[in-house]
Amino acid sequence: MADQPIVDQDTEDAKWMAKALELADLAASHYEIPVGAIVVSQGEIIGEGYNSPISLCDPTAHAEIQAIRAACQNTNNYRLSDATLYVTLEPCSMCAGAIVHSRIARVVYGATEPKSGVVESQTRFFEVDYINRSVQTKGGVMADKASAQLTKFFQYRREQKKKLRQASKLSE
Repeated sequence: MADQPIVDQDTEDAKWMAKALELADLAASHYEIPVGAIVVSQGEIIGEGYNSPISLCDPTAHAEIQAIRAACQNTNNYRLSDATLYVTLEPCSMCAGAIVHSRIARVVYGATEPKSGVVESQTRFFEVDYINRSVQTKGGVMADKASAQLTKFFQYRREQKKKLRQASKLSE
């Protein structure tokens, strides 16, 4: 029997998170909150997505939902039991529910979301008794980069709003 290559999980997680961060940049380029996500199974990306609720007029179009939908379509299966979801921001309750229902085995995220994150910030959703599925989680992967993306985006957004207010005052 041939020796299986040893996989450094931290290196793998950083590799996939870097791809999710690229998708978050794509979201920002569409004036969406910069969150990106990918679903990986057996070393291959099977789904990817980025935040697009504004452009799609769909409040459920979070990065995680987009990536899960794509993965399910690509595998022709609504269950993703051996998959890992990489997302740049701690999932919200809607996304956590979709993760459970799609049977994703593992969630790796970058930055925490103090207001609505449900992996560690507001609650520990995947640890409650009524969840019929165990989901492994790992937070903080490339968190500095993910946080910096979000900070830059919201600074830009605030600057744009300020300019609009100033322009409005000048036209009065």
